[in-house]
Amino acid sequence: MRIDKNLCERRGREYSDSKKNRRRQRMISPVERLYETCKETFANCGPGVVPSAEKIERLKEVLDTMAGADVGLRPNMPYFKSIRYDRPPTITYLHLHECDKFSIGIFCLPPSAVIPLHDHPGMTVFSKLLFGEMHIKSYDWVDNLPAEPTPLAKPLDNGLGDATTGIRLAKVKMNSVFRAPCKTSILYPADGGNMHCFTAKTACAVLDVLGPPYCDPEGRHCQYYYDFPFSNNSVPEEQKGDYAWLKEREKPDDLTVVGAVYKGPKMVK
Repeated sequence: MRIDKNLCERRGREYSDSKKNRRRQRMISPVERLYETCKETFANCGPGVVPSAEKIERLKEVLDTMAGADVGLRPNMPYFKSIRYDRPPTITYLHLHECDKFSIGIFCLPPSAVIPLHDHPGMTVFSKLLFGEMHIKSYDWVDNLPAEPTPLAKPLDNGLGDATTGIRLAKVKMNSVFRAPCKTSILYPADGGNMHCFTAKTACAVLDVLGPPYCDPEGRHCQYYYDFPFSNNSVPEEQKGDYAWLKEREKPDDLTVVGAVYKGPKMVK
């Protein structure tokens, strides 16, 4: 049997190149894979533009597999300890990346820390609980009911002045406790729970991807809200807990978020 030497050499090179590609893929860290996938996902997006379902699923799959160890975090690190007990715990934010298309960062919450109810104007947001146990409550706006309260649908006045001024009706999207490992939560510009509140039950790390990121000059300001119980005689009693009146507020005085240097695996940009 005659052997084609050139064919053998060519196949040998192809096999070698294939091995190198597989080795290179194995060497990419989860953080680098996340960054590259974010670049692809948000490449053609902007404010109010949602990535395709295929791209969303691809990014979700990458995030679903990630844990604290992939970003160099452990629950016993100083970020997750309260050093003062006369005010709410300080939350630490680790910045990984930001451009005009998307941002990547990690919120480190000690037990009982709260990220108050806030919105994400024109954004698609992926939130992955890397470790810990966290309560998440989220809302979407209701557009098919009156936006202003009537005498039968008046929010409670909890000493905050005229509680019926400048408020809007919202529907509860999520009101659940999550324990890591769990799937990635996704919210969209108009649904999926665009306004949400995080409450840490234990030490928690939350990896957030925002597309696009907040930008005050472009109108993407982080707006905080109070939520008031909903009461309306036209709504069955068992459904009243599904709604709330949301009222705009300033950033809470007792909310402290500090930045810290991310020291986990690096991203090659």
